[in-house]
Amino acid sequence: MRHETTLAIAPDHPAFAGHFPGTPIVPGVVLLDLALYAIGEAAGCAPGACRIASAKFFHPVGPGVVLTLRHEAGADGSIRFEILDGARRIAGGSVQMTLPSADGAVPPVQTGAPG
Repeated sequence: MRHETTLAIAPDHPAFAGHFPGTPIVPGVVLLDLALYAIGEAAGCAPGACRIASAKFFHPVGPGVVLTLRHEAGADGSIRFEILDGARRIAGGSVQMTLPSADGAVPPVQTGAPG
């Protein structure tokens, strides 16, 4: 099932103060954070149960732009997403759902090279 959600980044978001003064753009981490929360909510799970499997950024976004997040589950259990400004693709990637252990704890996300 395909889901679509509106994402809005307020023009006075604190990230704009340092990213970049005079020519502010939305940091990629803000876009991914908004996407994870929306995907987790649509899937009925906590945002901490989602992890970014892949992400690619295509175009910068300025303050006050209203974006569209589209996402849909794949046959392999991943969730593909794209963030759009109208027809323009801003970012895209995939999310994996991390199932909690028997005690309810969500395993930590692995970063960097193993070992």
